[in-house]
Amino acid sequence: MTHELTEITVVGDDDTGLIAEVTSLLFERSINIEDLDQAVREGVFRMTMHVDTGEMVCTETTLRNDLHDLGDELGVDVQVRFPADRETQSIAVLVTKESHCLEALFEAWASGNLGADIDVVIGNHPDLRPLAEKYDVPFHDIGDEKGTPDEGELLDLLSEYNADLIVLARYMRILSPDVVFRYESRIINVHPSLLPAFPGASAYMQAIEEGVRIAGVTAHYVTTDLDQGPIITQRAFNVPDDATEEQLQQIGQPLEAEALLEAIRLHLEDEVTVHRGRTKLRNADEVDAQLGAPRELDEQNPDRPIDGLGEFVAGEDDEIEADD
Repeated sequence: MTHELTEITVVGDDDTGLIAEVTSLLFERSINIEDLDQAVREGVFRMTMHVDTGEMVCTETTLRNDLHDLGDELGVDVQVRFPADRETQSIAVLVTKESHCLEALFEAWASGNLGADIDVVIGNHPDLRPLAEKYDVPFHDIGDEKGTPDEGELLDLLSEYNADLIVLARYMRILSPDVVFRYESRIINVHPSLLPAFPGASAYMQAIEEGVRIAGVTAHYVTTDLDQGPIITQRAFNVPDDATEEQLQQIGQPLEAEALLEAIRLHLEDEVTVHRGRTKLRNADEVDAQLGAPRELDEQNPDRPIDGLGEFVAGEDDEIEADD
């Protein structure tokens, strides 16, 4: 969330007049709108506002109740998040069957290095329930026998646990706009490729089939466009000759966990901003973070040749003749 600003999210069926109704309510309470973004996808309307409530002429409770009442009147869902709603942020983790990212999250949490609490694990299969129970964290299976999730139940759980951040720890399902719009810029996914290359399923196999020499992983914010959200962190590795998909998984999975944890830490510490689809660190000179390849790689890059630094630089009409 933007520093010291209150975030208001409105989600529901697209209809005329929604923006005017909400902004009028805020104006009447002396609340200044600092940023407003709205979108419509598959008939679902989403508006996210960051507002300054420092001079508002009502209490936080009154504002929240008034917005909820307006939402009921308009048939939309309204969420209000004040800057200091809680001291410790809450994480909801979504999983399928792969355990490595969830295990890394639990280990970081247990050692006090996560910076937030894991309050719930939600899966579309029951496989990782024992791991959640080991750490005494509630586990909810929202999938049917084929693993198809019940998104209505998912939304109810996210609301019940009041999640500040949703982490997709190798959750192998696409979230609908109804979910993504409600948690704009608060869902982080890890994908097993150097996005934008190889989006979608079987990314490691895609890398093998395309014959790449370097593969990798990407932690990014989730948007309604599959695997195209703003990139936060990436890790790369060399692809061995004749590598199998299983071998790439063994190389990539520890890096998936590392990139995901780094992205979560930066988000929780409010060190990441997004502008025009690209992330940037607020205090790049003060933050110790590995967003991409190790800094040592920069030292190995050759520094010559570079245009204009050669011994002879041809002018626009000049020609250099080589000796026979």
